Amino acid sequence: MSLLIDNIGELVTNDGGDGPLGLLRDVAVVVEGERIGWVGPRNRAPAADRRFDAESAAVLPGFVDSHAHLVFAGDRAEEFGARMAGEPYTGGGIRTTVAATRAASDDELRRSAARLVAEARRQGTTTIEIKSGYGLTVADESRSLRIARELTTETTFLGAHVVPAGADADAYVNVVCGEMLDACAPYAKWVDVFCERGAFDEAQARAVLVAGAKRGLGLRVHANQLTEGPGVRLAVELGAASADHCTHLSDADVSALAGSDTVATLLPGAEFSTRSRYPDARRLLDAGATVALATDCNPGSSYTSSMPFCIALAVREMRMTPAEAVRAATAGGARALRRDDVGVVRPGARADLIVLDAPSHLHLAYRPGVPLVRNVLHNGVLQ
Repeated sequence: MSLLIDNIGELVTNDGGDGPLGLLRDVAVVVEGERIGWVGPRNRAPAADRRFDAESAAVLPGFVDSHAHLVFAGDRAEEFGARMAGEPYTGGGIRTTVAATRAASDDELRRSAARLVAEARRQGTTTIEIKSGYGLTVADESRSLRIARELTTETTFLGAHVVPAGADADAYVNVVCGEMLDACAPYAKWVDVFCERGAFDEAQARAVLVAGAKRGLGLRVHANQLTEGPGVRLAVELGAASADHCTHLSDADVSALAGSDTVATLLPGAEFSTRSRYPDARRLLDAGATVALATDCNPGSSYTSSMPFCIALAVREMRMTPAEAVRAATAGGARALRRDDVGVVRPGARADLIVLDAPSHLHLAYRPGVPLVRNVLHNGVLQ
């Protein structure tokens, strides 16, 4: 079955066209099954089995959320309240979620994660990455990834999230690099590590990433969130797809990212929820680095599934233009996942599109907090 999406006022393609978003106007898109079959002027559109009238609205590629932690139990609302009252964020609350997650049943974890994926989908996210990291035992990490794999193909092993309470860090890294990776690699596409003071140092992070690469996993790094450190440079050295957070960067870090294929994935929801300094996206963009935006959805430091919210924050707080923020939330996220079939509108790409209740992509930042996503097309199915 083919579908004609007609009467599009503004189409964000990220593929040629006008400006960084490849804007086209007064166009149509034909979807063939799960793929885009044709893009062009609406008066030249080929016949299709069905027609959808976009009513002159803006149409964009579905958002690509390349960093999310969705398999968990419980919440940390009281911790959030304490931070808003002035207590600093340290990352230590992760262990609270670990305890709740270990105590939850598979069905409880499955329902919670599925609810968050559906919540993100309603807000325009059509591709989402899901990490483990709230189990920290061989059995709990592997079941987290098995559940995540039911919801997305973009699954990430994050056994090296924090050191479990009472464990020796080096001994735990040996478990992560050995039996835990053996159990988790069949369900994972990526391996990640939190390279940060209070989590894993450079040598420990390197060991985890190298071990994951030997098992055929792509590399991602939680880098430079709380302090300047070796995370970004390690990510670039090892050819990681992304260095995520990138809040505290030296000039050498910025230069390394700009001269590499490693994407700087920025997570403004975390800064919003922890009252921390926002990353300087302008500095990265001006240097020539590729930037992605993602939600970092998790119960402790960024309990949001809304990519539109992150776009608005990036424009208001991180010195990005609306066009740069939308591109980072679509094509940038695709680059962070090393995908060329999402985050773009062109023949052959996946038929993942969103229709806004607005005439332009500008409204995503111009009208923050407003539910502007009117329709979502995911894998060719209009929702």
